[in-house]
Amino acid sequence: MDSIGLWKANIADDDTRRVGVGLDHDDSIWPVVNVPGHWRSTPAFAESDGPLLYRHRFHLEPPAPGRRAFVTLEGVLYQADVWLDGAYLGDPEGYFFPHTFDITSLARLGADHVLAVEVACSPQRSAKSKRNITGALQAGEVLDPQWNPGGLWRPVHLLETGAVRIDRLRVLCRDANDVRANLRLHARLDADQQCSALVRTSIDGVVASEQLKPLAAGLNEVNWDLDVNDPALWWPWSMGDQPLCLVEVEVLVDGEVSHARSVRTGLREVAVHDFVFSVNGEQLFVKGANLAPTCATLADATAAEVRRDVELARDAGLDLLRVNGHIARPELYDAADELGMLVWQDFPLQATYARSVRKEAVRQARAAVDELGHHPSIAVWCAHDDPETTTAPRERTPGASIIRKVLRQQAPSWNRTILDRWVRRAFESADETRSVVTHSGVAPNPIEIDGSASHLFFGWSHGNESDLSGFAAAVPRMVQFVSEFGAQAVPDDAEFMEPQRWPDLRWDHLAERHGMDLTAFAEHVAPTDHLTFTDWQTASQCYQADLLRYQIETLRRLKYRPTGGFCFLQLADPYPSVGWGVLDHRRSPKTAYSAVVEACRPVVVVADRIAAEVTAGDPVALDVHVVSDVHRLIEQVVCTATLRWPGGEHRWQWRGDVPPDACVRVGTMQFVVPDTRGDLWIDLVLEHGDVVVSNRYTTTVSARG
Repeated sequence: MDSIGLWKANIADDDTRRVGVGLDHDDSIWPVVNVPGHWRSTPAFAESDGPLLYRHRFHLEPPAPGRRAFVTLEGVLYQADVWLDGAYLGDPEGYFFPHTFDITSLARLGADHVLAVEVACSPQRSAKSKRNITGALQAGEVLDPQWNPGGLWRPVHLLETGAVRIDRLRVLCRDANDVRANLRLHARLDADQQCSALVRTSIDGVVASEQLKPLAAGLNEVNWDLDVNDPALWWPWSMGDQPLCLVEVEVLVDGEVSHARSVRTGLREVAVHDFVFSVNGEQLFVKGANLAPTCATLADATAAEVRRDVELARDAGLDLLRVNGHIARPELYDAADELGMLVWQDFPLQATYARSVRKEAVRQARAAVDELGHHPSIAVWCAHDDPETTTAPRERTPGASIIRKVLRQQAPSWNRTILDRWVRRAFESADETRSVVTHSGVAPNPIEIDGSASHLFFGWSHGNESDLSGFAAAVPRMVQFVSEFGAQAVPDDAEFMEPQRWPDLRWDHLAERHGMDLTAFAEHVAPTDHLTFTDWQTASQCYQADLLRYQIETLRRLKYRPTGGFCFLQLADPYPSVGWGVLDHRRSPKTAYSAVVEACRPVVVVADRIAAEVTAGDPVALDVHVVSDVHRLIEQVVCTATLRWPGGEHRWQWRGDVPPDACVRVGTMQFVVPDTRGDLWIDLVLEHGDVVVSNRYTTTVSARG
């Protein structure tokens, strides 16, 4: 059964539930819905929060003796009850992994059937006690908070097997080097009776292992290891190639293949120590971006659209995508494997949750490893995004002291102290090959001295964009890895904002439905300072670009001392919004995209941040650094710094070698601000061979008071 076809649906009330699950119910007047899809994409349910009862009629010949039949729901958002011909099958929960039901006995009663699925995706109205493990899909941070993603968002399939079915298959690369790679495999085998089965494992079509396993009726857990000699290692795109291999597992009963499953994986060893990443023993400073859902209607995203985000990240010079607060479509991880993009994978817990979710969260964390563990691109799991936050970042008060946030996190809390540790342990027990981050956005505290990945919105939610360097010097532990920073900007495609109404835009509507942080804009890019919508739009994009450029440069200067990398917020906006993306919802670049490209080049030359305004006669000293992510010595580098002002200039020049994968201070620019009002420019040029790298800083000279 292919789910793309005629499905019917209706609002699930008591009457519908009583009669709507049976084989003989007349559903001819029910609206047609798309599966896969979201029910709000159907006009009849465009404003509905559900639940909905889905029905699908299909024909299936009864399975032959010794054969079994199953139905699989690939993706349910978020909970369901499932019936076949009126017989209850189960109540799956969890949106990102499949749910399979044995229908063998029912399938033998006839050939015409009705599958009925009641799907519920309750709005998470309490920010402090959410229950759906849907993360960013319902958190309201980057999507319309009134959007409901409910539905059968992935296909529904029928499957026929022999006596034993592979219910789960987990393939993990435990370690790898030039000589040998070790694969650790785990399968859950579903047998209809006690028997013996031969488990055969092949790599790229070559049989690598055969093991005879005694099985009991029901579910059986089976573990085994495989060694691969002289492996072709998988690397991030900036370090090498991305060879992939196909691992196939077959289960044979009485010499016949009962069921087979295969996954594609890469042979590599990844580690994260103190937020410093290494792949196959080679250290890597990761430059990354947060990735929101491809679009609000995640079911409708095409494979090409999903892949395009990974391509755009690679084109920007990024090594890492943090899949922020959700688990994405399978095509994203396939693209990351093929293109050599590392993935920081958040578990879909975002902000605060009710205590009742603990057991389900642990179960789903293990399912995440089963579903995604074979992807070489996934480098780290994160159990919870910002567990202390009860409102979206756009609602945080600009100018508020970050110290107050740090102080609030000193006392234990149920989400941060208990829930997150249970989820972390679930990941660690299921996947010993990767590091697990307990949570992001949590400051050092008595329970967690080293803290976690930080969210530092200097220049937006607190302080000024230039405050980051001083904060890093004062609290270095909080810049070991900065997993969120940035600013919002108005996109070029802004028809949803009704710019013709300027300056009387529907500001409250933009805040409620399109993500705009009114308070932050008033402080940093005030609409009242601009005569036209276009001027304000341009100013917002320039502000976002400058903030990201300077803060990325600051973090790169701190390379390994102590910063292991960063992820700015975010690569792309998933829907029409005044968002954090450097690409809008149509993937048109904002000004910040080119700024990120320049700041993330493999080799950059940067200077200390000069103030936006300086006073004539003041002494200034700026250190100049060269940052190289190239894993080789760069010899005979010539670095030139030129200070320019109307009517004059001064020049410094330094020569030397740049070590592999390093940040080096090449010199200091010391000068007295010239007594000439107007713009002052600092131009930096780095030359090595045929490669020329440049950078420019601008400030304004004011007269001495």
